[in-house]
Amino acid sequence: MLRQNITGRLMVGLRWWNHIDDDGKSHWVFEARKESNQEKRTSSEAESQIFWLGLISCPIMWVIFAFSALFSFKLKWLAVVIMGVVLQGANLYGYIRCKVGNQSNLTSMATTYLGKQFLRQEN
Repeated sequence: MLRQNITGRLMVGLRWWNHIDDDGKSHWVFEARKESNQEKRTSSEAESQIFWLGLISCPIMWVIFAFSALFSFKLKWLAVVIMGVVLQGANLYGYIRCKVGNQSNLTSMATTYLGKQFLRQEN
């Protein structure tokens, strides 16, 4: 089992990987470091912001490259750019899953947010 999410682990305390059990089934593991009040925080808020800015901006840049390759008719580069979008998107998705927890937490968080926005508009 190889765990190489060093930047995410050190900067924001998040890591994710794929584990294959003895039956050959693939399991994705998403971890977030649990911080207690006594535990010193190893990463600063600036490091966290830099990490998330880089993680979000890379897929955006790949999408811009994709449109550029598509509209300039450089189709031979389009396959490379699409792979960049897919890989960076998967990395972003993995870290978001680590941050918010399992899928049910993500759904409940989105529902709560939308409910609050709806109530704000009503008032």
